[in-house]
Amino acid sequence: MNIHIVQHDIVSNNPEENLKWILEELETPESKEALLTVFPACTLCGAPLYGSVAYTDVQKRAQAALQELVQRSEHRAFLIGMPLQIQDRGLCNAVVFVQNCAIRGIVTKKYLAPDEQRYFVRGEGVQTIQYQDQSLAIGFYEDLKELSKSHTGQPDVVICCGCNVFDYNKPYRIRYRMHKIVENLNAALVFANRTGSEGSLLFAGGSMALNAAGMVLCQFPYFEAHAESVDLQLMEECEDEKPEVVALVYKALVSGLRDYFQKNGLRRAVLGLSGGMDSAMVCLLAADALGPENVHGILMPSQYSTDHSVKDAVDLANNLGVSYDIVPIKPMFDMLRETMKPVFGDRAEDVTEENMQARIRGTIVMSYANKFGAMALNTTNKSEAAMGYGTLYGDSCGGISVIGDLYKTEVYELAEYVNREVERIPVNTIRKPPSAELRPGQKDTDSLPDYSVLDAILNLHIEEQLCAEEIVAEGYDEKLVAEVLRKVRINEWKRLQFAPVLKVSPMSFGIDRRVPIS
Repeated sequence: MNIHIVQHDIVSNNPEENLKWILEELETPESKEALLTVFPACTLCGAPLYGSVAYTDVQKRAQAALQELVQRSEHRAFLIGMPLQIQDRGLCNAVVFVQNCAIRGIVTKKYLAPDEQRYFVRGEGVQTIQYQDQSLAIGFYEDLKELSKSHTGQPDVVICCGCNVFDYNKPYRIRYRMHKIVENLNAALVFANRTGSEGSLLFAGGSMALNAAGMVLCQFPYFEAHAESVDLQLMEECEDEKPEVVALVYKALVSGLRDYFQKNGLRRAVLGLSGGMDSAMVCLLAADALGPENVHGILMPSQYSTDHSVKDAVDLANNLGVSYDIVPIKPMFDMLRETMKPVFGDRAEDVTEENMQARIRGTIVMSYANKFGAMALNTTNKSEAAMGYGTLYGDSCGGISVIGDLYKTEVYELAEYVNREVERIPVNTIRKPPSAELRPGQKDTDSLPDYSVLDAILNLHIEEQLCAEEIVAEGYDEKLVAEVLRKVRINEWKRLQFAPVLKVSPMSFGIDRRVPIS
């Protein structure tokens, strides 16, 4: 059976725009020659739609797009995903089987995510449809658990329509699950997954097809639009590349940042360059996503900045080919301290003055963004966000948090990856001890445990969802664990005011991990 698989980016809430590329794809020779073309789930309107799917105009526009597809499907067959009102049931997340100017079948999603449950009703799950003397078991990725247990009847082909949000474990879990389904059912399998992004959520693609013997017949690239036809009767296995996690994370962040800008009508980015690891990594990712000509760095040294920090930032900008300005903040800092002296009186300087510097820098970056029509990029990492190690309305400002789902140690791993072939991030930036440089001789370790220990504790608590007692049982100091978890707990209010975070982990702040603020 020859099936054409389509992996594509999708524009949310815009069925008319999506209809254009769908029709173009259906007119390709490969699609015309195939017995069936399979699009990902939620193809017509995108996902997640959140509250917008409740508006009838969105539903009507999607229905009109479907009607046009049906009218233009003579001698064709394809699967298309969309929100659909089902009589006597309600609004469902559906996949529609269209063949020869008619709707042959409708598959509705059964296992809904919490956000989906607010707007969609529960569907019937996997459906079996007879087509071309073949029994096709068609379903959403989340509903395939029914197939892995037991299924009425023996399908010849399993077709999975996916719209799977990326995290760095997900591609490997998907591959394992697809192989297990083929092994259990002795059936061929097609998995069509979307790519692109929706705000903070990234979609990897990675569509694939397996024959009934479990051979991988095709494996689509990650984070790229791609379409390919495959004969499920073939017995020739393709070269099955398994990309390493760090490579997937790099591609995810670059494609996610590029998509965020394009879909929001943005072109230029600006960020503060401190000479440190985090701003260097964000600058590199932005240069790769948007082009170095669209990225501008602002160096904002203070009296506490070291000479090598300025040099490291300049070297980075030159390595990447991005433009930069140097705006010393000492005059503004001195003026602000003098202005506040009558209010502060004889109180000694403390973290207040440190935060003043961060907020001055935030003001400078945001002012540039306003004046030149750029978006400010946030450079906070996940370790800092977890511990509240940052200044609200200072280094927390920005329109998108690029590395906010990477722990500090993971940022360093990514730096080693991007520097494999040529030094893009200066070696000194990678090797020097991290510092906010807000007071003489300051180091991150003055306020935080060593990142290797801190990140291990945070990972156990956030990703693995272990409590303090369980983390201590893993061999970590009881007092240290208690203090780390205390800071995570008391800084939720800060994180709620941060920029949207590009999600790459299984448990990102603001999207997956939601806890009471007080």
